[in-house]
Amino acid sequence: MKIIKKILIIIPVLYLVIMPAFIAHTTESIPCKGISINIDDSSIYHFVSKREIAWLVSKNNTRIIGQPVRDIPLLDIKERIIQLRELKEVQVYTTIDGVLHISVDQRVPIMRIIAGGGDYFLDEDGIIIRNRGLYNPRLHIVGGNIRITAPMLNGVSVLDTSIKNSILKDIYALVKYINNDDFWSAQIDQIYVDNDDEINLVPRLGNNLIHLGTTENFEGKLRNLEAFYRKVLPEVGWNKYELINLEFKDQIVCRRR
Repeated sequence: MKIIKKILIIIPVLYLVIMPAFIAHTTESIPCKGISINIDDSSIYHFVSKREIAWLVSKNNTRIIGQPVRDIPLLDIKERIIQLRELKEVQVYTTIDGVLHISVDQRVPIMRIIAGGGDYFLDEDGIIIRNRGLYNPRLHIVGGNIRITAPMLNGVSVLDTSIKNSILKDIYALVKYINNDDFWSAQIDQIYVDNDDEINLVPRLGNNLIHLGTTENFEGKLRNLEAFYRKVLPEVGWNKYELINLEFKDQIVCRRR
């Protein structure tokens, strides 16, 4: 009786040990039947296409369909795809039905930068992305005296401590503030950096220029300007002033047209 009990105990244990290995071996022997590519937020941003990712999967004559899933170079495929700077994350894996799955997250741009003869996007992590002309989302455009360095183009965030003396850090904070404020997000169209590293804002409404100066206390400057927009300009007219200067503390100095 004791022997029977031991056998009854051993059998489930052996099952638990052997079956996963058997299933894994069987699954890895299954030939790949197809490739599934999923691009998150593809309905919002269109920086990469499924066709482009499929090309990277088969690059270097990598044969996928028909290959046992254990022979598919998942890491190599992932490393090829992640070279696309427009992507934030890449997952590459196979499932028990023999399908190779590729799931990617695109970067979320917060501004477009046109400077130094180049055209770029800056994402929410401070990463520079070259504009390849595939898609241009509606974003605040930043231009003027901005230097895009080699480390930035190689994937170092403008927020990284290794990036020194870049006005993009200040502009990043300014644009984040504008984007998160319904009033200013609707009002501001473009941001321009002059040769003194001071900032001008081009509004969507009104034929005037807003001189912000430096980004020091930009929140307070914009609060004062909002009050000016709501209380003064509706009375005197939106086109009365050609320049609205915010650079002086707690003052708004205007120049008439």
